[in-house]
Amino acid sequence: MKTILKNGKIYVERDYFVSALCIENGIITNIGGNEDISRWGNGKLIDLKGKTIVPGFNDSHMHLLHCYYFLQRANLLGSTSISSVIDTCKEFLATHPDKKILLGRGWNQGYFTDEKRLLNRWDLDKISTDIPVLLTRVCGHAAAVNSKVIELLKLDKNFSLDAGGRLGFDGEVCNGILYESAVNQIKYLINEPTKKTDVFDSLKKITYLVNTQGITSVSTNDIYIGYPDGKPVEDGYRLYEKDNPTVRINHQISFYNLETFKKRIEKGYNKTDNPQYNRYGPIKLFIDGSLGPRTALLTHPYADDSGTMGMGVLTQEEIDAFVQIATEHGIQCVTHGIGDGGIDRVLNAYESVIRGTDNPLRHGIIHAQVTRPDQLQRMAANHVPTLMQPIYLNNGISDLRLKVGEELASTSAAYKSMINMGIPVSYGTDSPIASYAVIPTIHCAVNRQNFQHYPKEGFYPSERVSVQEAIDAYTIEGARISFEENIKGRLLPGYYADMVVLSDDIFIIDKNHILDIQVEMTIMDGKIVYTRS
Repeated sequence: MKTILKNGKIYVERDYFVSALCIENGIITNIGGNEDISRWGNGKLIDLKGKTIVPGFNDSHMHLLHCYYFLQRANLLGSTSISSVIDTCKEFLATHPDKKILLGRGWNQGYFTDEKRLLNRWDLDKISTDIPVLLTRVCGHAAAVNSKVIELLKLDKNFSLDAGGRLGFDGEVCNGILYESAVNQIKYLINEPTKKTDVFDSLKKITYLVNTQGITSVSTNDIYIGYPDGKPVEDGYRLYEKDNPTVRINHQISFYNLETFKKRIEKGYNKTDNPQYNRYGPIKLFIDGSLGPRTALLTHPYADDSGTMGMGVLTQEEIDAFVQIATEHGIQCVTHGIGDGGIDRVLNAYESVIRGTDNPLRHGIIHAQVTRPDQLQRMAANHVPTLMQPIYLNNGISDLRLKVGEELASTSAAYKSMINMGIPVSYGTDSPIASYAVIPTIHCAVNRQNFQHYPKEGFYPSERVSVQEAIDAYTIEGARISFEENIKGRLLPGYYADMVVLSDDIFIIDKNHILDIQVEMTIMDGKIVYTRS
């Protein structure tokens, strides 16, 4: 059956809009003016009443399944003190008396008004000493555990850590602070096993929630092969792909180590029956941590702590090996790189296999947050795409200057410079590190401000992008990073009928009011999957 949309402002590409569009069997068949509708045949008519339509939003890097898990745990976002974290967790246990493990996420010591430090075991012991407690920092690159976890797992200097992990100690005593890969390692050891049916149920719930934000596609890092919950997560996604999915999935897959990656290649990298909805994309590598806990790898000491330059999760030799093997087997790589020292290692590894070509596998950098001008030039010369999260500016404006200093901050989060230099840029949120909300992300990119419109003039305002550039980064560029730009990300004949109806015209509205825009309707595969009314 045909569906025809009329009387709209339908964004096709830069400075090109039409008023009508025809859908058949989930594919756009025609676009044009209202006067063209009579030639398209009979079908269900939807009157847009002048509303603006853009392609379905495509989050180029998030953790979809973990977004749902986040909703089931103690929510520590916005906690303003160590004592408020403790109170929130006590309240959570009071309302969930059957919990045998307490997991929470979202705290940020930068917001603490009592002591600006990482949480430790003695803080968490005030919540409970009877059950394991693990509270992850908002970035996911640091966490704290209570004495019960330390006792159960015998966390001392003899404990065998996964590569790239570190435990904190006060003298000889473990203080309960976990860094980088130690966070997931400890979490897996204390958490209950994952079941594929639970994964499936969680996916059905979270995909509806992201539909409310206009999201119809995601590139998600949920599959960790070689970890205890890897297979159930894969199996849960395979159940999802067969049950009327409302979000197209492109997996960014992490591996326990290089040998695990090699074995997976031997057995077959792809495990999906329907790549239109459940696609196996790149491997996801981690080169460093994040700025908040000072684990992002810099080339100079931190401006607020001269005793550290951060942590390298992978050595140069290790990332070189991953990238080399992936390239030999035609597999794309996307690498988490936040500090300029980490990004140097990523670019070194990519340049060793690109060798003057146009980067046909589209090896990319996730975050690319702290950058020097010479690194931007290397990205442009080697056609290295970046997967950016402008919503980080909501919480990270002060962090950038504080951690890396004014000079390096001025060339970081370089959204406009990257576009001007021809670097492919796609947008996402890294949710649940930040909200998966799209419109606030576009506001941050366009205005270079947080949600309170600070700073008034914008954070290095020369890096502000246009609305059309932001929309493209959230649609066609997200499709390009997953090699789907010929079928997804534009409202053109032959493309998937994935689109979003907005409450206001985002292209002409006062930019100070972008945050007020609502998603009125989300259409995926030609079907309405969300309507605000």
